[in-house]
Parts: sequence; structure tokens; C-alpha cells
Amino acid sequence: MKLTDQQIKEIAENLDCGMRCFYNKQTGKMKSVMDFDDCIDPDEYPWKEEMKEIDDNWSDYIEFEKMSSRDSYQLMVDFTEQVQNSQLRDRLINSLNNSKPFRNFKWQIDNSGEYRQIWFDFKDKRYIEWVKDQLEQPNRTEDNE
Repeated sequence: MKLTDQQIKEIAENLDCGMRCFYNKQTGKMKSVMDFDDCIDPDEYPWKEEMKEIDDNWSDYIEFEKMSSRDSYQLMVDFTEQVQNSQLRDRLINSLNNSKPFRNFKWQIDNSGEYRQIWFDFKDKRYIEWVKDQLEQPNRTEDNE
């Protein structure tokens, strides 16, 4: 299976947005649908046709996994460790070590000026690496069923 850089980037962005991403090994086409497990009272209707196609042809698809909460937390830790601004780094460390680390980290980043974009660039790069790592797994071959 060979995906273009643009396809990898699209998968990474969709995973980061909470979508489930599938690649059809036969056609080379991608499908992304809402992850209903992560939603409260989701409206499945807009995704019904896509999900039926995937379910009916399950063996033709490979699903890309999103980062677990543990992986996402580690991503925030890794970013925090490379922040040059010591005041911001201390605030990020505190946000990660207290309750509701995801919400508090996001608040700190959203109010960090230029570091907000640096965070998004860092996260995008790591999500692309995450997708590429999945592509390199031996069970991701063209004839995997």
C-alpha cells in the first residue's frame, strides 16, 4: 500500500478531528466517518451510506487508529519539554500535572500567542508520523484480510 503525502496528511488531520479513517485496498480510495463512540447522541444519518459501504466490504478496508489518550498526553508532554519560554513551559507542566490536563493544556496553548501555532505544527507533524508508523506495520499489506 502506497499513499501519497497528501493522503497521509488528510488521514492525520481527520484522525486529529476525531474521525475514523479507512483506506480501501482494492480501489485506493479513502473514507472518513465520525467516530460515534466519542460522541454524545450522534446523528448517524449523514454517515449511514459510508458506514454501510465499509461494513459490507470490511475485508477491503484498513482502518487507521487514532491516538489513545495516553499517546495524546505524551504528545503534550513532548511538546512541553521543547518549549523554550520557561514561563510557558512551567504553566504547561502545571496544566499536565493537575486535574483535567487536556482542557488545561488547551487553555494554556490557546492563550500562548505565537506558541499556539507552534503547537499545531508540532501536533500535525507527530500525527503524520503516527499514520506513517501504522503504514509500516507488517499487517498493513495489500493482501491483508
